[in-house]
Amino acid sequence: MVRLIPPRLTIVLIVAVILYFVIILSLLKHKKLNMKYTLLWLFTGVVLFILVIFPQIMVYLVRLIGMTDSMNGLYVMLIGFLFVLVMSLTSIASRQAQRITKLIQTQALLEKRVRELEDKVDIDGELSSDKEN
Repeated sequence: MVRLIPPRLTIVLIVAVILYFVIILSLLKHKKLNMKYTLLWLFTGVVLFILVIFPQIMVYLVRLIGMTDSMNGLYVMLIGFLFVLVMSLTSIASRQAQRITKLIQTQALLEKRVRELEDKVDIDGELSSDKEN
């Protein structure tokens, strides 16, 4: 069997993936990354780890899409992954923008109600003080 990745590179890649997991879990622990977003990054790490341990999977996937060179296939897969990642982050940003817009509208309506109630209290306060005199 032909080794697709030299043993030394395999070890370096495994250490890199483990370091990747440590960084992701550290960000989660310090609450700099939400759990729902962490799942995307953890899934990515698992896929990377599987591809490092079993590089034949990558070769099979590359051949499945009709490419003959594994490195070109790797670049296509990375570009595809980055595309999915950007789409996911864009979706998250869009949802946050919608939530911020709704929050601003709700806050503006509440502020209007407070001002109306303050005006009403001022008018009632003036009327009651006029009645006392």
